[in-house]
Amino acid sequence: MLTSYDFMKTPDKSAIRYGIWYCQKEKRLGSILLLNGRREFMEKYTETIGELIERGFDVYSLDWCGQGLSTRIPANKHKGFIEDFDIYLNDLQMFVSNIVMPHAIDPLIILAHSMGGHIALRFIHDHPGIADRMVLTAPMIDILSSPLYRWFASLISRTANKAGFDHAYIFGSGDYTEENFEGNNLTSDPVRFMETTKIIAENPDLALGGMTYGWLSAAIKSTDILHKPGFAKKIATAILIISAGEDSVVSNKAQKKICALLPDCEFIEIPRARHEILRETDAVRSIFWEEFDRFTDPDTKP
Repeated sequence: MLTSYDFMKTPDKSAIRYGIWYCQKEKRLGSILLLNGRREFMEKYTETIGELIERGFDVYSLDWCGQGLSTRIPANKHKGFIEDFDIYLNDLQMFVSNIVMPHAIDPLIILAHSMGGHIALRFIHDHPGIADRMVLTAPMIDILSSPLYRWFASLISRTANKAGFDHAYIFGSGDYTEENFEGNNLTSDPVRFMETTKIIAENPDLALGGMTYGWLSAAIKSTDILHKPGFAKKIATAILIISAGEDSVVSNKAQKKICALLPDCEFIEIPRARHEILRETDAVRSIFWEEFDRFTDPDTKP
């Protein structure tokens, strides 16, 4: 496969890194817009990208502002910060309009994980018809399952922001440190877990620590948009949500709820999966790929 990395300059002077992986097969099935989650970067999806290429897809992806090798905002580059999720949406719109659409082979399918799935839903709501289908793994429809916790987190983050602590880590968070496999809530596969640690060790600039009050406030504000009456009903794109049965990072209940409101949505739960479905064991990933292949088969809907 041919790979191309480059940077896209945005109107606010940020540099957003993106990558394109071209399938060399004579017959290609289409294009994938791969959107990763918070703290992630394109290198983390090397295995997945290879599997998509092998299936016959070209792949387009990017590092979100504030992570990967894209522009970091606070002076401490470990801090997970964004002022507003509209920044992600504007960068994605620029990437799709200027880089993806002029070259992508139809159909265009969005494959998005966690925060990427959240952004994908807002993006496709505002730009209907751009993607033919979407596959969302453990999408961040809500980061807190309890209304009480959500209210408290919203209050604390708003208060911290008004007091000028928007760049401060939330309580219990800090700079990136090498994590242990035991006790992690992301994957039950030790080899894939350690691959991520190795990638960061080889390029420490990819490391990202905990979230700030600014990021948390922006995330809650953005998830509120997803829950507005009538929001989901306006998204006509065919969507497959694949949920992680043992997810403790985002709310599965919120995923089921929004799927029921979307006009064309399927919901699949993989019982033994933790949050990072695409970084899980072969047994879990085989279920994902079976569902992905079925859903994206050109002979099936839509």
